[in-house]
Amino acid sequence: MTATFNHTIIASKDRQESARFYRELLEVPEAPSWGPFTNIQLDEGVLLQFAEPPVEIQMQHYAFLVDDELFDRAYRRLRDQGIEHWAYHDRRGPGEINHEHGGRGVYFHDPAGHGLELITRPYL
Repeated sequence: MTATFNHTIIASKDRQESARFYRELLEVPEAPSWGPFTNIQLDEGVLLQFAEPPVEIQMQHYAFLVDDELFDRAYRRLRDQGIEHWAYHDRRGPGEINHEHGGRGVYFHDPAGHGLELITRPYL
């Protein structure tokens, strides 16, 4: 069997709020949740599990490859909700997107402060 990505736990200040934010952004359905986790499921069965750890949350970076149509809808939601965003990871290009790697990309933060990136073309 080859290795595939199955799940990750994303530290959240409010796991329900974070799961809702990602669900709406990525247009994915709710998934069964258990214990301290609120889950959403991406393609290929990949779970994002949101939990409220009893420690200070350290910022992580999560990048999602989306098609052009989802990018358009998600970017419109970011703008409509007044979510601060940038064209580049170092906060250059405020309120803009980039056109790197033959596609489009945007950087912003989730409700817990994690750095998110939406791209329409993979880097490799």
